[in-house]
This record gives sequence, C-alpha cells and structure tokens, in this order.
Amino acid sequence: MLALDEVTFSYSHRPPVFEHFSWNAARGQIWTVLGPSGCGKSTLLLLLAGLVHSQQGSVSISNRELVRPRPETSLILQEYGLLPWATIRENVALGLRIRAFYGPDGRHAPRGARVDRPNADARVEHWLQRLDIANVAGQTPVQVSGGQRQRAAIARALVLRPDLLLMDEPFAALDAPTRESLQTLTLSLCAEAGLTVVLVTHSIEEAAFVGQHILLLSEPPNVKAGAVENPHTANADYRASATYQATCTQLRQKLTS
Repeated sequence: MLALDEVTFSYSHRPPVFEHFSWNAARGQIWTVLGPSGCGKSTLLLLLAGLVHSQQGSVSISNRELVRPRPETSLILQEYGLLPWATIRENVALGLRIRAFYGPDGRHAPRGARVDRPNADARVEHWLQRLDIANVAGQTPVQVSGGQRQRAAIARALVLRPDLLLMDEPFAALDAPTRESLQTLTLSLCAEAGLTVVLVTHSIEEAAFVGQHILLLSEPPNVKAGAVENPHTANADYRASATYQATCTQLRQKLTS
C-alpha cells in the first residue's frame, strides 16, 4: 500500500534526511518507526501525509503517486491538535463537518463519501462511546485529562473511516498506565477496521509492543531501510513474555551498534 521509491528529501539549506531511500508497507500492516532524535521519523510521516514532497523519487499510496494530502489518510499528532474552544464532541465531529462543507470532491472527502447529518451524528456518538469519552463530550479539551484528549484525537481520526492512520508519538505525554491501555485499545480498533498504521515513537518498549513491523532509522542521511519483523498478538500478556523482552533487547542493540 505504501511505497517510497528512491526518495531524496532535505529541508532548505540542510543536508538530506533521506537519500535514495526506498521502503514498502503492505495494506493492513502495523509499523512503528524508531530511531534517534532528528533522524527523520516525523519527516517520514509528513511525506506519507503529503504535507512535504521529496526532491527526487516518489511516494505512492495504493499505487498512486502522492501529490497532495489524501482524504483517506488520518494523522494524529503528539499535541492532539484539538480546538481549545470546541467541545470534545465538536472536535470529534470536525472532519465530518469539513467534508459536509466541501462535499465528496475527492480532495477533502473521498468521492461518493457523502454523509448526511443524522448519519454523521450517529458516527460521532459511536466513536465517543467506543473510546469511552461520551461522559465528557460536552467539555472542552482543557477540562479533561490528557488521556481523554488523546482518545478524542483518535476518535476524530477514526470517525472519518480512513484506510491509513499516521501517528506521531501519540502517547508520549501520558502516564504509563494510560499509555499502555491506549496502545492496546488503538491496536484493537485498527485491527477491527483493517487499517494500515505507521506510528512514530522514541520508545523501544512501545515500538516492540505496537509494531508488527519496526522500521529503524539512523542519523541522516537515511539510505537503506532497516526493518525488524515482530509478529505477535498485542495484548497485555505480551509485555511479560520472553519474546517481547528479546525484541526490546534486539532493538536496543541495533540502535546502539
């Protein structure tokens, strides 16, 4: 589904972040992206989101070269990206409201994806319930916890029924129990929807728990994609398994070698 083919990208007047870099991810796969600060993890997400463009090579999604952001892709940021003056319900509904304004033009919403108001309201309520934030739906982001804000950001992404979910350190600011429960919940929801997922993280433990495939980036320029296969069923018991501990050790060795 995702393909970077000989991509070279650099920010203005800076050395390349990626240089003739190629990487592929199949539909339905869950990838985590791990590497040191400044290695290009967030830049990779921006390339996949169509928010920046390579100077050479191409980025393709579903066999179509990416030339602008696509409506079937959802992006969740570390800072949540919630409107501070809007309620949790209004934030979750924001993408559907934008789609209703522009219509299913293939740019702001997938063609044929028109959703009437009753169906839109029902979808919002479904995800408020599914993410367990219906009880705070009338409050603004500042009035709820960090975990509830992150749940709202996830609900806002999933209500649009994307086929690709990009996540930039979505759980980094949360306490450990909240972070772990949201990791498990997110994996469950993505599996139910059959989503392709790319999640950027600084945490070896998170990469090993969430990622069925782990992309390792290094100090720029990144030339060759290093991948670790990590097939598992991500449930709470997996964290205590010898396989999980071995994967964490392997990743730690690769990052320090």
